[in-house]
Amino acid sequence: MSGAYAYLNHMTDYLGLEGLLSEEARMVRATARDFVNREVLPVIEQHAQAMTFPRALVAKMGELGFYGATLPERYGCAGLSHTAYGLLLYELERGDSGLRSFASVQGSLVMWPIFSYGSEAQKEKWLPQLATGAKIGCFGLTEPDFGSNPGGMRTRAERTGAGRWRINGTKMWITNGTIADLAVVWARTDDGIRGFLVEKGTKGFSAPETRGKWSLRASVTSELVLEDVEVDEEASLLPQALGLKAALGCLTQARYGIAWGVLGAADACYQCALDYAKTRIQFDRPIAGFQLQQEKLAWMVTELTKGQLLALQAAGLKERGLLTPAQVAMAKGNNVNAALEICRKARTILGANGILDEYPVMRHMANLESVYTYEGSHDMQILIVGQEVTGIPAYR
Repeated sequence: MSGAYAYLNHMTDYLGLEGLLSEEARMVRATARDFVNREVLPVIEQHAQAMTFPRALVAKMGELGFYGATLPERYGCAGLSHTAYGLLLYELERGDSGLRSFASVQGSLVMWPIFSYGSEAQKEKWLPQLATGAKIGCFGLTEPDFGSNPGGMRTRAERTGAGRWRINGTKMWITNGTIADLAVVWARTDDGIRGFLVEKGTKGFSAPETRGKWSLRASVTSELVLEDVEVDEEASLLPQALGLKAALGCLTQARYGIAWGVLGAADACYQCALDYAKTRIQFDRPIAGFQLQQEKLAWMVTELTKGQLLALQAAGLKERGLLTPAQVAMAKGNNVNAALEICRKARTILGANGILDEYPVMRHMANLESVYTYEGSHDMQILIVGQEVTGIPAYR
């Protein structure tokens, strides 16, 4: 591990967040932090530069129970609280947004819909394998022409006979797509939008990788192409996934995790900038002693702390089954925006050194530019809250 990461041995905790956590939550956070320090930080910069995903970490994360962590133990999952899960993603994204994205897609966008909308046979077949990382999943909702308006999707599924369906369409910006063994694909049918499980190797199904990214370079991003893909209804159709609301329910689960995760990236950049400012000497004194740098650092730790408290309150509501999609939108929108600004300020404190891979700042900043947009763009999160407080939808 490079010297640039030596200070990352604790979570920033300006207002005593630690004292509000359960023993379980503290233990999960410590386990995830140790994993990131030992397994992720020594290799992540190389993977980002090479634009490769650290595939060797998949099984290790499965062994630690990082996938579908809030789902029941009877399916091989950890059965964690939503607070503990949020802290887990905080630590994973402290390593890299691509790593958190992998775990988030696997758990919230693949395992959660199977658990919530699938048959018992589908749950028993897929959840234990996905929980260990023996199988990898992806989520196919976004299309080339329909991002913020998923209701306009053109992917179509039609019955071809007793118990059979044929699916045609294209999905875009799919995390894990090329390496996935299973895709949760949303398609328009005569009965409305439905969810299907499509296995790798099914005739007519392909997942070419998207290349040339400046962001999420240590993550696999793909296109899904379905050309006369035929599937069996009993094995493939998620029986309870009825309408677009079912697909959006998956996104709500993922956005909750993002609200926690991005704070880990922000924390890494804040601590890096703070450490750098205290050791970088200019005009015969540490730059941390100059007012402009102190203003930046004070703003950064304040916004980070506000984000932590917002995420913790959201977790408490979620534990009690009270968290609404609009509240999740507020948490995702606020925390991603704050995290991105924290990374940008950290880059200015590091000056020219801020663009080097010796430090994590530029990588996190570039990653968060994608997180700002995906799984509901920042603008859409704001409009969701706006509709909630005014009662008037502004995006139709």
